[in-house]
Amino acid sequence: MQSEQNFLDVKIMGREYRVSCTPEERPSLVAAVELVDGKMREIAQKTRTTIAERVAVMAALNIAHEHLSAPAVVLTGAQETVDSSAAKRRILDMGAQLDSVLVPQQELDL
Repeated sequence: MQSEQNFLDVKIMGREYRVSCTPEERPSLVAAVELVDGKMREIAQKTRTTIAERVAVMAALNIAHEHLSAPAVVLTGAQETVDSSAAKRRILDMGAQLDSVLVPQQELDL
């Protein structure tokens, strides 16, 4: 049985989650929660939607896009490259697909 110390209770967009983590992982997990919560709140405010699933997916896509758009990382003298144009195109395609599915759902919720 795991100790309570291996769990962290976090709140994202007003919802509480219990996440498994070691004490060493806590600072980075708290930073990740703050990033995700902030991005989700920003998207919810901009889109004026309360559909948690849509907000979460759009936040994930935005965070992934920001990560992939960041300058290449230098690792032991070699440069890691990312084809950001292909990643951006895929993210935009995913967003369009989400809109085509979720917009009718949002209209039903109104």
